Amino acid sequence: MGYRYRLLPSPTQEQVLRQHCAHARFVWNLAVEQHSWWRPGRTSTPGWAEQCRQLSGARAEHKWLAAGSVTVQQQALRDFAQAVSNYFGGTHRKPTWRKAGQHEGFRIVGIRPGHLRRLSRKTGQVYVPKVGWVRFRWSRPVPQDVKSFRVKMDRSGRWHVAFAAIPDPISGPGTGEVAGVDRGVTVSAALSTGEMLLCPRLSVGRQRRLVALQRKLARARRGSRRRADVKAAIARLRAREVDARKDWAEKASTSLARRFDVIRVEDLRIATMTRSAKGTVANPGMNVRQKAGLNREILASGWGLLVRRLEDKAPQRVEKVNPAYTSQRCSACRHIDRKSRESQADFRCTACGFACNADVNAARNIAAGHAVTAREGLALGRPTNREPHSLASE
Repeated sequence: MGYRYRLLPSPTQEQVLRQHCAHARFVWNLAVEQHSWWRPGRTSTPGWAEQCRQLSGARAEHKWLAAGSVTVQQQALRDFAQAVSNYFGGTHRKPTWRKAGQHEGFRIVGIRPGHLRRLSRKTGQVYVPKVGWVRFRWSRPVPQDVKSFRVKMDRSGRWHVAFAAIPDPISGPGTGEVAGVDRGVTVSAALSTGEMLLCPRLSVGRQRRLVALQRKLARARRGSRRRADVKAAIARLRAREVDARKDWAEKASTSLARRFDVIRVEDLRIATMTRSAKGTVANPGMNVRQKAGLNREILASGWGLLVRRLEDKAPQRVEKVNPAYTSQRCSACRHIDRKSRESQADFRCTACGFACNADVNAARNIAAGHAVTAREGLALGRPTNREPHSLASE
């Protein structure tokens, strides 16, 4: 978590920043290779302190490595040690190789008060080792107690600097009001109040351009300048889409955290839901293209990002509810019947006749916070074990 700003390096500074990224990536990949040789029964792999000693020997032997910043290289090893710790702690996946063009970044620690200054109302400067003072856009106040920052370059070639600091949580209104949020594909987030939140996508014209560029990329020869230019154009379109999605998630999560004391969402396993349906050679999957399209729509709707930012801004006020039957249950009489959901947008209870938008009805069930089981209510048809609206019915 941090405060991110757009970095504005000069062409000369950008060359040094790219070298820092390459050195950090090289040191990280060496650490990955070291750990790849470990097998049960062998001695433990070297830790961070031992790897730093090995790094000192490598810098003495290779001048191109010694020309870089030792802080950047040591912090790459520190990041790897933390990644390994997270992996064995069961919270993250195993650290893997970093690739040029995809993983461009490094971290700097030990910031002194004089390493950060403001030049004007919209411009600031940060001191980067071996680079000097680099300008960035002062789009909001920078915390005064920051001790480290991370520099990254995205695939579209934009540089950013993120200062490590934990923002203060957003206080609730204190009214005790509860909101339920039903996430979907057609409607990104439906609230129990009846509001519909839509995650922005690329315009129709930009979507056509993206498809044309992807076809052009498929015809381009690998390693050619034309292929690099097409990839850069695709990256710029993707960056625009990602920026819009992040902006929507930030604004929506801030609004929910300010308006409601408790926010309830479905406890969805998004990584499992968006897993590929290809299967294996012996047991191939079915409807692979349809499932791939659904996966793209789920990821483009910002389900995980919205909840993650809610948990950051409203800690201890976000509750996750069992998603079973929330789309089949009537929010008025609690009757469960899969036939009540007539379509993606329409819900009409087969027992009491209550009619409502299907997503809003599900959001109201989520706001109630009840984990529904098959024993609850008398359904005209036996409910399925998994609710269909989590995937295809949205």
